[in-house]
Parts: sequence; C-alpha cells; structure tokens
Amino acid sequence: MLKEKLNEDLKKYMKEKNTLALNTVRLVIAEIKNKEVEKNSEITDEEILQIIRKQIKMREDSIQQFRSANREDLANKEAQELEILKNYLPEDLTDEELDKIIQETIKELNASSKKDFGRVIKEVIQKVQGRADNKKISELISKKLG
Repeated sequence: MLKEKLNEDLKKYMKEKNTLALNTVRLVIAEIKNKEVEKNSEITDEEILQIIRKQIKMREDSIQQFRSANREDLANKEAQELEILKNYLPEDLTDEELDKIIQETIKELNASSKKDFGRVIKEVIQKVQGRADNKKISELISKKLG
C-alpha cells in the first residue's frame, strides 16, 4: 500500500515538475527495490517505513553537518526533503499516549528498577512501531524506573 502511494506520488511530482520531491521519492523507491532484490521478494509496509525512517535520519544528520559548515542552502534543501519524507510516516503518538503505553508495559513486565530497562524499552518500541522517537521513549522509561 505504501509502495503504491510512493509510485502515485512519483507520477504526480513528474507532472508537477517538482524535481526536489521527485528525486526524494525516487531515492526511496530505489532503496525499496534494492531491498526487494536483496530479499528476493516483496517487502512489507513496515520494512518500507524502516527505509523511510533511515532516509529521515540521514537527512537530519546532513542538516546538522551542513549548518555546522555554514552551508544554509544545502541545509534548507535537506530540510525540504525531510518534510517530504515525513509525509509518509504514520502520525506520532502524543505524550499522553506514549506515557500510557510505557506505564502499561512496566506493569505487564513487573518492572521496578533500572535492571528492567532493556526488557521494557524493547517491548515499548515494539508496541509503538516507530510512532515515537526512541530517545524520547528511553528518557521517559528512565524517569519511571529511576
């Protein structure tokens, strides 16, 4: 489904002659094809989301490096590509929803100390499926188990 949306958007950006968005989507589609060749089968939407998240992380790192090198023009281009990629991600969880998931997981696992951190974070990350930043999850769990 996500792959189809990417292909539809590719056609749309071609018609609009939006080269920035077109190149960004092309890059993601190329990554998807590489992964499919590597696996020798179709990939799932979850795997496509992983590819998109990886691309987003790369853009964020690039923006940081370009800004530190005073290349605001390149940083802005990366920021625009970042926004295009974020359109394909599912809605992020609110702080309340994330907090509730963490509380429930801690109760389920009977976690009570920092020793349980690894088990809790693994379970929470699996439950949220990329709809929240892992750093944020880690900080919240640390506070609760601290």
